[in-house]
Amino acid sequence: MKVIRLISAAVIILASIWFLWPDTSKSLQVASSGGRHDRKYVLRVAPGLYLPGRRLNAGDPPLVQLRAVADQFEALNPDTRIEFEDPPANQREWLVIQLASGTAPDIVNVNVEDVWQDVQKGWYVPLDQWLNQPNPYVKKGEPGSSQWWDIFKYQAITRGKAAPDGKSYCITLDMIETGIFYNKTIFKQLGLVPPKDWADFERIQTKIQATGKVPMLADAGALADWGVDLAFDQIYRDIRPTLALKIDPKRAGYLKAYLDWDEICFLQKKGFFTKSDVRWPEVFRHLKKWRKFMPKDLGSTDNLREFIAGNGAMLWMHSQFVDRLVRDPHLGFDWGVFYLPPITKETCRFAIGVPECVIGGAATQLEVTNSAFGDTKDAKTSERLKRCVSFLQFLTLSKNCEKIVNEAPALLPNAVNTKPRPEMMVFDEILKRDYTTTKWEYTFDLRFSEVLNRMLLLYLQDGITDDGFMEWMNSNVALACANVERRKNLDLSPFEPLWKKAAPLRAKMKELPVEAR
Repeated sequence: MKVIRLISAAVIILASIWFLWPDTSKSLQVASSGGRHDRKYVLRVAPGLYLPGRRLNAGDPPLVQLRAVADQFEALNPDTRIEFEDPPANQREWLVIQLASGTAPDIVNVNVEDVWQDVQKGWYVPLDQWLNQPNPYVKKGEPGSSQWWDIFKYQAITRGKAAPDGKSYCITLDMIETGIFYNKTIFKQLGLVPPKDWADFERIQTKIQATGKVPMLADAGALADWGVDLAFDQIYRDIRPTLALKIDPKRAGYLKAYLDWDEICFLQKKGFFTKSDVRWPEVFRHLKKWRKFMPKDLGSTDNLREFIAGNGAMLWMHSQFVDRLVRDPHLGFDWGVFYLPPITKETCRFAIGVPECVIGGAATQLEVTNSAFGDTKDAKTSERLKRCVSFLQFLTLSKNCEKIVNEAPALLPNAVNTKPRPEMMVFDEILKRDYTTTKWEYTFDLRFSEVLNRMLLLYLQDGITDDGFMEWMNSNVALACANVERRKNLDLSPFEPLWKKAAPLRAKMKELPVEAR
């Protein structure tokens, strides 16, 4: 039976590789400048949201501004043509195959935490040398003329996207944030205003639920991603000073207390995120308690439609939803946005009532892949690589960034002297908060994320007990830590003297794991 299973697994793996292997007989190109096929350098770009021709919602006009900016770049660089591509929906699996074979687009839009997982493989090009030099398209005396870094508006967030190895692989074109969209008409009818803290938030949801409407429209994906991280930050905030052991000056402005995988691995050995850690189950109990105000089916309810139809009073969604609300000619109510309120001791004994942290941040995160220097196989001598960097420098000019990002009310431009569209200003205010302590779903491998998502949904749907769920989570973290230690050959010993140095600080803290005291 073992042999049969191994053969079956091998067949499945080979079939998957064959299915995902790049098809050279077909072009993924979806938007290019016509009539310019004699250019020496053809750059393939997978831009994500701003793909020319894409409609954000049915009935929206197709996006055109990125193509217009690319045409201007081509006019300035007559030897270069820009082609835009739209990768498959399951981008991670597709991208890994493409990168491993050296056939990925030259510029891709990938969540930078995913990039961090693979930097040791040489798939992505560090951009520090160019970021520290002038942007050649910027006029003398303007931000960016001394060093490219200065052109970015959200400095702390942008610089904070440096990888744990200290290098910057990402150009952040815009920003995204989540918020609670609420039906102002329903709130007014019930005499409600946005909550001041979590206990107030629960009272508001209870009052709405009594009317027969769904108080909070949210899905399992949002809870596994945003929910876990926000609850974790609130419930661990009182002991965060002893958790953040590694301080990188390059990232400190934004990720001053952020936990990378190596810190989490070290802390796990000290009893955190195990059965010894009394705060750990409280993170998930908090979400379970909130779940009663949400749709019966967290997996398949069309929350956007329910909110627009007025069947739900609030919706937890990212800022891209603004586009749909703004363009809907039949919307029958006024709407607004507020952020999740702080958790206080009235709700959880570990909470200290600090404002909820930022969970969004960088949206379109552009990286240069190993395909960019395919002309010479050497990044130091590649002319194609120079043109890829030049195109990114041109994109980030304030006039171009604003033109591209503000074509639709969805995200916030990340260039100096630009302004978000009026509908987006509330998210600009939210982004001024502290960043999250960590991002669990993006810290480890796909297996960890799959287990987290599936078991959390089962737990929230009453398909598993508290103890049964926590057994899964504890073993999931332990296995993920073991895997990342092995894959990245982590040396955790430098954390030990830092840990000992913080002992007096921990002595003042309550209810730490036994191993941490």
